Formats: sequence, structure tokens, C-alpha cells
Amino acid sequence: MTNLNRIGLLTSSAASLVGLLALAGCNPSASTEKSATDTTQTMTDSTNTTTTAAPTSASFGKTTDGTEVQLFTLTNAHGLKVSITNYGGTVASLMVPDKAGKLGDVVLGFDNVSGYQSPAFLKSGPYFGALIGRYGNRIAKGKFTLDGQEYTLANNNGENTLHGGKKGFDKVVWQAQPGTSADGQMLTLTYRSKDGEEGYPGNLQVTVVYTLTSDDALRIDYSATTDKATPVNLTNHAYFNLSGGKDVLGHQVTIPADRYTVVDAGLIPTGELRPVKGTPFDFTTPHTISERIGQVPGGYDHNWVLNETSGMHAAATVYEPTTGRTMEVRTTEPGVQFYTGNFLDGTLKGKGGQVYGQHAGFCLETQHFPDSPNQPKFPSTILKPGQTLHSTTTYKFGVRR
Repeated sequence: MTNLNRIGLLTSSAASLVGLLALAGCNPSASTEKSATDTTQTMTDSTNTTTTAAPTSASFGKTTDGTEVQLFTLTNAHGLKVSITNYGGTVASLMVPDKAGKLGDVVLGFDNVSGYQSPAFLKSGPYFGALIGRYGNRIAKGKFTLDGQEYTLANNNGENTLHGGKKGFDKVVWQAQPGTSADGQMLTLTYRSKDGEEGYPGNLQVTVVYTLTSDDALRIDYSATTDKATPVNLTNHAYFNLSGGKDVLGHQVTIPADRYTVVDAGLIPTGELRPVKGTPFDFTTPHTISERIGQVPGGYDHNWVLNETSGMHAAATVYEPTTGRTMEVRTTEPGVQFYTGNFLDGTLKGKGGQVYGQHAGFCLETQHFPDSPNQPKFPSTILKPGQTLHSTTTYKFGVRR
């Protein structure tokens, strides 16, 4: 897969759309709670007209610098609900039904913004539910060379840079605009990452649109433009637990990938794309997480090279037998990082006082490969002026009875 699969030249219509989204910001300090019955919006496309109540919003507390942030709740006709805060673009809760029709929260998180800024959270750095950028995953030794110039990034993972640096996109307040579309309720988030932020070149304008669709999927559409060539790798870091229990070891996972990126002790790719066949990394057929995790030192925290690379394609399927819940992940990205919450140690208490111990959740972070700026054989992550990054991932929920 080449860079052209994710980055296309701006057409006039695309430029207009990006411009509209960039202008669609709202004051993040607004604290007035809005009822879904008070506000309706009508949107018309070429085939139909829908009238849908807009997402609700409420205060999610204040950041350590005194900025009030909001929690926006999107709902669909089947009762699914996703709550997203403009602090870090974080998915704070996601309510989906089990096989008995009972709603349950399937993501890890906190009841207010203070949880995401506590010393314990910042020390452990699990990135619960957050938007990740400017570069998701690791860059070796916090350095890369682009167009003959070496750039030095902020190291925050030993000698490496992880998930954008010390203050990545997960720790900024995004401009937010709730709305509706023919597909369902949506939340548009925008952020301008300035030239030199965390060491990255170029002013990067980022737009992320969350949509809760009528067919029970959370869709995330990412787009970005820059005025200077820069690496970009955007993803979401939600931790899922489809049972709501203490761990995810009983979840059955399928990943349609025949290869994975081998890593060194610092979780930096060696460059080898190794076949999964005959290894504990083979999820081409369903396996529980617990079945072979003991054969992987430290647990799963690796990038799988997806077999399909064009258009929207399968990235993973997860089934939780007790509740019957299922989750299907599809993406336009070439890889997915499967992480099993190895570093959670019980020091964090989340929503309702729930203790998050080891393997309390798993992540499926759709992405380009780790350390791509230093790996010329990997699909490129370089975004150039005049181009627009486009990437989409969906997490679709269902049940097996």
C-alpha cells in the first residue's frame, strides 16, 4: 500500500468541505446543557431527507488550567450512546446492548476530565479513549529525517517518542461542533497543531468527525492538511471490554492479517514483516486472548499487517461469549495495533470506582505502521502541502444469541 491510498490531492469540493469543517468550531468553555428535544437539525442529501435531534452536551469539568470542557452524547434509534469530550477528543463511554438487550458501557474511562489529568493517569499513560497524534505509536529515538533535515521530537517513552509526544492531541482541547447527518448524530472536532509542536514540522490542520450510525457503528473520519511536509498517523486509543468485567482474557479475537511487524525490546519495529502462521500472533481464525498470551513476553502490543489494503476493509472481529456482544472493525488503514492492557496495574479507578487491573481492556488502533518515518519499506506517512489526509475507521456492534 502506498501513501496515495490515504492522501489525495485537494479537489475544489474537498477543499470546500475542509474549509467548512475548520470553521465549524464552538467555544469549548460553553457550559449550558442542551436537551435533544430543544434542538433539531435537518440535513438533505441527494436521495433523502432526515430530521434528527442533535447530540446533547453538558459540562465535563475543568482542566488543570481552568478551561471548562464539554461532554457530548450521541444516540441512535436503537438506544446506543457514545459520550465524547472535547478534551483530547476522548471517547469517555460507549453504551451498547448485550444479547438480553441490556445496555452496558464497553470502554474504559473516567466520570469527569479530572480523571484524565490525575498524576496517576499521566504517570501510567494509558491514553483511555483519546485521539492520538500527530503520530500514533512509536518513533525510534525521537528522530527522523525528512527532505534532508533531521527533526528531534519530544521523547516520552524511554528514548522513543510515543503517541505524539509529551503533549499530544490527547491532551489538548479541541473545538467542537455537534450536528447531524443522514447517517446519524455526529460531532466534528478541529485542532490546529502549530509548526514545531512537539518537534514536528508544519502547521497541521486536523478535523475528526465522530458519527454514531443508524446501523450501530461508531465511525471516525480523520482528515488533515499541512503547509510543510510532515509525518502524520492519526488513530483512536479506546480500551474496549465487551463484558464489563474485570478483564478481557475471555474475548475471542479475529484479525485478518498473515503478517505482523516484529519489534525489539523497546517495541520499535526491526523492519521484518513476519508470517503469523504457527505463532501466537495468528488470529486469522478466532482465538481467546488468554489462549496464547503467555507465549508473548509482556503480552500483545504489536502491529498486524492487514491482508486487504484498498477501500474500507476488515481489521478485526471480537466476540464476548458471556454477553454475546460483538464488535467488527473496518478501516482504510494498512495496519492495526492490538494491545491487551499489559501495563494497567490496578492503580487507576475509573467510572463508578471500577479498578482497572492488567488486561482490563484491549485496544484495536487502526494505523500506519510504527516508526514509518525511519522505515522506508513501510507505507509512507508523509503528508505534503496541497494534499489532504483522509482516513476512516468504524467500530460496529452487534450480538450473537
